[in-house]
Amino acid sequence: MSSVYPDPDQPEPVDHFDRLPDSVLLLVFNKIGDVKALGRCCVVSRRFHSLVPQVENVVVRVDCVISDDDCSSSSSSSDKSRALVGPFSNLFRLVFGGIVKPLQALGQFLGPKRSVLNETLNSLSSSSLFVAPGVGDDGEMDHGGVTHHSPTQVLRNFNEIRFLRIELPSGELGIDDGVLLKWRADFGSTLDNCVILGAASVINNGISPEFGVGNGDDNGSIPETFYTNGGLKLRVVWTISSLIAASARHYLLQPIIADHKTLDSLVLTDADRQGVLCMNRDQLEELRVKPLSASSASKRTLVPALNMRLWYAPYLELPDGFVLKGATLVAIRPSEQSASKNEVSDASWLSNAFEGPYGTAAKMLVKRRTYCLEMNSF
Repeated sequence: MSSVYPDPDQPEPVDHFDRLPDSVLLLVFNKIGDVKALGRCCVVSRRFHSLVPQVENVVVRVDCVISDDDCSSSSSSSDKSRALVGPFSNLFRLVFGGIVKPLQALGQFLGPKRSVLNETLNSLSSSSLFVAPGVGDDGEMDHGGVTHHSPTQVLRNFNEIRFLRIELPSGELGIDDGVLLKWRADFGSTLDNCVILGAASVINNGISPEFGVGNGDDNGSIPETFYTNGGLKLRVVWTISSLIAASARHYLLQPIIADHKTLDSLVLTDADRQGVLCMNRDQLEELRVKPLSASSASKRTLVPALNMRLWYAPYLELPDGFVLKGATLVAIRPSEQSASKNEVSDASWLSNAFEGPYGTAAKMLVKRRTYCLEMNSF
């Protein structure tokens, strides 16, 4: 039996990656984006390991959510798993206590049944802990698949991030099947604006004899039954729940924003596309220099006094043939800010809040009668 040895007379094979300049490799890494894949790239070579921290476009997809009990269990067995203890540890702990009190214009419609609203809000809260992708503190992937880190830990070795997107495994708000609830919020040091689109159900118009063609001739008015059959109460729950989910996400982004001063854009969304929190460069800088008004007990940014505009349609037929039953659009701005905004800017802002058929629904709703509401800070 003979052994095979390299022929000293033959030239060594060429590594074609060595022929590429760093700028080209960085273009490739920026196209990859995903932090797990970049973590794997780090272990390929020393050169890759030195280039990955310079990536400008990063996407962090959170893997799983674990309960507080599981977190405690993980802490007691750190040889098997390290539970996340970081800024995202309370992302899903939404505190709804005392939320009915801030309602000013809506309170009169809730009457003696406010306790029902409190029970509904409390049922939405959870005590959960989300765990980020298994990328080691040194930028390398953890082997064995049991070690988890917060996004802050995962991102701390990236030095040049400009565009950051974090995606949660699901939306925070539990809703019944068939219900549509989507929100988008923009934050600086506090809430800049929020748009909420909801519908009690989404129906295929072709199989629903309940509705005819078109959007009816209700002249945009909200029917009296909206106030008596729980329709308004449900929209109150949607609005408050969405605002608290948005303010909780905002609060937990602070360490990442403080650590990465090169950021131009930050988006925190979820795999369900239920909610999107956005911050541009000016808003990010505002948060760094302006003290954050936050509730440490509930782990969220305090929501300022708000002016809201609401549009409602008993049913809204979209161009694709689907009908949104009980379609509702709520546009929210801080009271001190809304006075300086005109209708033109509002129309542009609302039309860009959602994409696809949801954007179409928003454009159709704003043509209907507008109802103005107010809410105190909470």
